[in-house]
Amino acid sequence: MNLLTKTCETMISSKLISHLETLKAQGLYRSRRIFDDKTVVNFCSNDYLGLAKNETVIAAFKKAVDIYGIGSGSAHLICGHSNTHHVLEEELAEFTGRERALLFSTGYMANVGTINALLERGDNVFEDKLNHASLIDGGLSSGANFKRYPHADLKQLEKLLSTASGQKLIVTDGVFSMDGDVAPLRELTALSKQNAALLMVDEAHGFGVLGKTGGGLIEQLNLTQNDVPILMGTLGKAFGTFGAFVAGSETLIETLIQSARTYIYTTALPPAIAEATRASLKIVIHETWRREKLQALITQFKTGAEQLNLPLMPSDSPIQPLLIGDSFRATQISQQLLESGFLVSAIRPPTVPKNKARLRITLSALHEFDDVSRLLETLHRLQKNLK
Repeated sequence: MNLLTKTCETMISSKLISHLETLKAQGLYRSRRIFDDKTVVNFCSNDYLGLAKNETVIAAFKKAVDIYGIGSGSAHLICGHSNTHHVLEEELAEFTGRERALLFSTGYMANVGTINALLERGDNVFEDKLNHASLIDGGLSSGANFKRYPHADLKQLEKLLSTASGQKLIVTDGVFSMDGDVAPLRELTALSKQNAALLMVDEAHGFGVLGKTGGGLIEQLNLTQNDVPILMGTLGKAFGTFGAFVAGSETLIETLIQSARTYIYTTALPPAIAEATRASLKIVIHETWRREKLQALITQFKTGAEQLNLPLMPSDSPIQPLLIGDSFRATQISQQLLESGFLVSAIRPPTVPKNKARLRITLSALHEFDDVSRLLETLHRLQKNLK
């Protein structure tokens, strides 16, 4: 190694160390936790219906492993697209009321790939400021004119739409992952039609949870493919498995197959995961008691938090954020909860805005009402740190 190489490495290392030290000083340093879920009650998982450890889903996975093996072996367009992938896509299309669905390996890849496949320089994309990072990154990397409107601010969005020309795409979360509130989807649908814009909705946190059969916010509001042409759903949250999909028209899906780089140039989802998801889909549709129990737990927690004057943010979803503000304090309270037997994540900038650090409490059909009561009691005991 010559002197110039050593000097460059030293400069890079010094810069990285300085950045890490800055994160620590600001209370923004992220650490992975290794924990035993047998000793703590997990209140930060997105496994909303409790299907990640469901015996039927696990059995379907094990059986498929014996048939297909572990990995898919290649990308979908080479030799990685199995019969079970194809059948799952057909079932997801039917479930969502769309012509077709297309599997992606992750929700992040689905969002980035879809937005990039539909837009080019000179086009326009409009996104809610609280959209998930994958949607933001998709918009930025597309090369289109990228505009963000204040959270759920329809008047500002209308102004932005009225001054834009050419292809227009409105992109929004259905349920916002850090606040737990929902997009004004009926109004967004109307705005998109009035301004000849496409509408894309990320149903990651609503899929499986909202709607009569778990079809998400779109189903809950009785909206159709004509209202929301581009639907993205993830399978690693309420469905308890892994991966994601985009559903829409025949033309949309064929366009993604031809142009979505995150679909074309990556290994396909393991077929055993696809088969497990097929089992999960049946449970989501037919075991409605899971959504009913989840809603009862949400009501219990919200009612209890209100009675205790906890700084709960407005949300009717399983995502129940307690606003703390200071990042250090949020981390401290998260640690105190862990010591009391509850796993609750502290969410800090840049995931949420500055001075908006929070405890992101998520509920699952696997929780018992006593779990929620004990969590509320513990939060009450720690309440002096919440103000």
